[in-house]
Amino acid sequence: MFLRGRPITMYVPSGLGPYGGLRAELPPERLQLDWVYGYRGRDSRSNLHVLASGELVYFIACVVILLHVPRRRQRHYLRHSDCVRCLAVHPDRLRVATGQAAGVDKDGKPLQPIVHIWDSATLLTLQQIGLGSFERGVGSLAFSTADQGAYLCVVDDSNEHMMSVWDCARGTKQAEVKSTNESVLTVEFNPQDSSSIITSGKSHVYFWTWSGATLTKKQGIFGKYKKPKFIQCFIFDAAGDVLTGDSEGNILTWTRIGQQTRAHEGSIFALCRRRDGTVLSGGGKDRRVVCWSPALVLLQEAELPERFGAVRTIAEGPGDELLVGTTRNALLRGTLATGFTPIVQGHTDEVWGLATHPSCCLFLTCGHDRQLCLWDGQEHALAWSLALEDTGLCADFHPGGQVVAVGLLTGRWLVLDTATQQPLAGGSDGNEQLSVVRFSPDGSFLAIGSHDNFIYIYSVTEGGRKYTRFGRCTGHSSFITHLDWSKDGRFVMSNSGDYEILYCELGGMDWGDCRAGAKFFPPLPPFPVPDPFPEALRLWRNLPSPFRRSPRPGRGVPKLFRRGPRPSRVVPKLFRRGPSPRRGIPRLLRRCPNPFRASSERFRGLSGSARGRAELVPKPPEPFRRRPNGSCRCGGGGSGRR
Repeated sequence: MFLRGRPITMYVPSGLGPYGGLRAELPPERLQLDWVYGYRGRDSRSNLHVLASGELVYFIACVVILLHVPRRRQRHYLRHSDCVRCLAVHPDRLRVATGQAAGVDKDGKPLQPIVHIWDSATLLTLQQIGLGSFERGVGSLAFSTADQGAYLCVVDDSNEHMMSVWDCARGTKQAEVKSTNESVLTVEFNPQDSSSIITSGKSHVYFWTWSGATLTKKQGIFGKYKKPKFIQCFIFDAAGDVLTGDSEGNILTWTRIGQQTRAHEGSIFALCRRRDGTVLSGGGKDRRVVCWSPALVLLQEAELPERFGAVRTIAEGPGDELLVGTTRNALLRGTLATGFTPIVQGHTDEVWGLATHPSCCLFLTCGHDRQLCLWDGQEHALAWSLALEDTGLCADFHPGGQVVAVGLLTGRWLVLDTATQQPLAGGSDGNEQLSVVRFSPDGSFLAIGSHDNFIYIYSVTEGGRKYTRFGRCTGHSSFITHLDWSKDGRFVMSNSGDYEILYCELGGMDWGDCRAGAKFFPPLPPFPVPDPFPEALRLWRNLPSPFRRSPRPGRGVPKLFRRGPRPSRVVPKLFRRGPSPRRGIPRLLRRCPNPFRASSERFRGLSGSARGRAELVPKPPEPFRRRPNGSCRCGGGGSGRR
């Protein structure tokens, strides 16, 4: 087989017997997506709506989420194969259209952008539109209103931003035209006339007329008013006039006698017309939600707390209730009079570290936004968050659950009290980033894997509050990617970026080398490792490289899975997306002496292009044996994919 383009010979483990026919059946357990933590507000628009059922619909990564707020229940539409980029709700408030970006499948073959029209009650796909017609991705879309949603307008992300009109029932294209070489941010049908379509974006507002297979446009003229850099949103008022919100903070009324209203400091990201005819606007820089009369006279306003970020989108809930999506990936609920409280929160950048509490339904995450977050897995809510001085890349709970260790990008590590969030201990091992921290099962040791190729071992006393350097494990030829302890705490198994698996005995710091492709030697006195590594659900992921980082939106989405019929063995696992062609799909598989013939069950629900993959990792095939020179090789090989 080949690893990173290098030919590697995989030898049959000694004493295995007939090898070719060994297979494992599919495990009986199944994973079901239970909860998604987060909201994509950092770079999306018009992605929050209220359905006829009262559920909120929004998206993050390749999952479209339907949230029933009073019941604290989520449902998920999982038919997209890559990141969802836009969303529109049919006039009947039952059907939903979602468009995705281009991507690649598990074999590296390209996946084309497509629009799904689906039923929000049954989560069944009703129509797939535009396969092979769009480039790069679907940027924005809208249902027609005057004809009860018979047509769908789509603008893709190609250089020409092709705009097309589709018959929703038949899935056929009715018209298509090149719109502009500039960014197109939003599109809408005139609610009173389906032949009239408006698009806006970078330095333009276009008024389109659709007739048969032809789309013709007229450019909006700003006249005496300064032309803004971006027109980021627009709505139709009760009189049918168009109101646009721009990057200068102005609301412009498009009539024969234009009117400009100074509304916000900085960009206006959202406009919403309420049932009573009043208009809501949301500002980016000033974080204000403002209510205007139909004549654009200021009536009431409220300012969002700074920790939630700016207003990204606004939706009207029952009564006076408003729902606000923010640029810091939070969903808020409240009124202008009483203020807003969060109902959904998430990280704002890539998530790299995950640790589950040993006894409570809690888990902790950290990432590039320098936030350390503790989540309540039962209430599906943020318990607390703490700002770190540096980027957090890994974390682990002490077996007692009272303290947690966090590894940072700068090579520093720290230990915090989970109740008070106060630092208890810390240190620095080199100046390379730390990729993994793990407490031993009894909590008496802490192992820290670094990008300097070493594993640092600390003895732990006083219930995780005192740390003393015990030793340093050497032997890896590349950076540490993963490590795990044996059940008795005597051995550490580690994986490196060079596809090595080494086993270290703490007493004498002896290593067992299981490099992929290693040859196996004649039987020697066995190295005493009595079945140390049980099956466990683990995450194998790529670690960051300054030469290959490709920051794409939607990374860092914590997702909680349930497994049945025995969910007690499964804990929440975290997956992140990236530019790799590997699919972000967790698998369950049975332990098999032949890992390349092990059957596995795949489950959807993660970001489109993901490096993270969860597997049931098999035990070592047999006790590894000591070689004459004192080092050790085990009887079976394998490696986690970096």
